[in-house]
Amino acid sequence: MTNKQRLLFGLFVLTTIACNLTGGTPASPSPVMDVSPTGVTITETAPATFIPETSTPIPSLTLSPTSPPTETPTFTPLPVVESLKAKVTADLLSCRYGPGAEYLYLYALRQTANIKLIGRADGNNWVWVDGKNKCWVNAKFLDVAGDIMSLPIVYPGTAKLPVSPYYPGPSWAKATRSGNSVEVTWEAVPISPGKYEDENMHQYIIEVWRCEGGQIIFETLGTNFPVITVENDEPGCALPSHGFVYVQEKHGYGGPVDIPWPSH
Repeated sequence: MTNKQRLLFGLFVLTTIACNLTGGTPASPSPVMDVSPTGVTITETAPATFIPETSTPIPSLTLSPTSPPTETPTFTPLPVVESLKAKVTADLLSCRYGPGAEYLYLYALRQTANIKLIGRADGNNWVWVDGKNKCWVNAKFLDVAGDIMSLPIVYPGTAKLPVSPYYPGPSWAKATRSGNSVEVTWEAVPISPGKYEDENMHQYIIEVWRCEGGQIIFETLGTNFPVITVENDEPGCALPSHGFVYVQEKHGYGGPVDIPWPSH
C-alpha cells in the first residue's frame, strides 16, 4: 500500500468514528432527487403527520312515555222518580196556574205545609204540586227530600194552562234580533177591565226558552203592551231558542201564538 492510500484509509476511519459519536441526533429526511430534462431538482419530503381517527357518534333513541288517553266526561242523567216530598219554608207561598210568577194565582200554602211534588218545568226551578187543584210553586221556598231534577218534566206537556172562554190568543207574532237582544211584537187583543185578576196582573204572558251559557233557560215575561224585548239570547245551545205569546185574563189563557224566533 502506498503512502497516499494509507492517508485516505486513515481519513475514512476517522470520519466513520465521528459519525458514530453523533448518533443522538435524529436524521433529517433524505432528499429525493428528481431528474428532469432541464436539470436536477431536489424536493424535501415532509415527515408524515399522524391524524387521529374520529368517529361520528350514533344518536341514541330516547323513548318518551306515552300519556294515557284522556277520558271524556260523560253526563249521567238522574233516574226519574214519580214524586218527592217537600215542606214549605216561606211564611205564605203562592201556588199558581203556571210555572212562573206571572201566571194567575190559585191559592197559598202556609209555612211547614207538607206537599207532594209530581213534576217540574223544563228550564227553571218551578215544580208541580199534587192535589185536587194542582198548581205550581217556586222550589227555592221548599225543603225538598231529594233532587227536583229527578222529577219528570210535565211543562210543556202533561200540565196544561186553563183556557179562557172569552178571549182568543193573538193571530200573529214576529221577532227581530239585534245581537243577543230579541224584540217580539204581536197582534193586540184588548180585554175589558173586569177581566183582570187584580191590579198586578199582566194582559200578556210571553214564554221564552232562550240560550245562556250553553244552556236553555225557561222564563216567563209579562206586559200590558203588544211588544217586549228579550235582553239576552246567546248562541251556542244544542237546541234552538223559541217562545209563545198568550193573552191572560182571570179565567184563563188565550192562544198561544208561536214566535218565529230569529237565528244568530
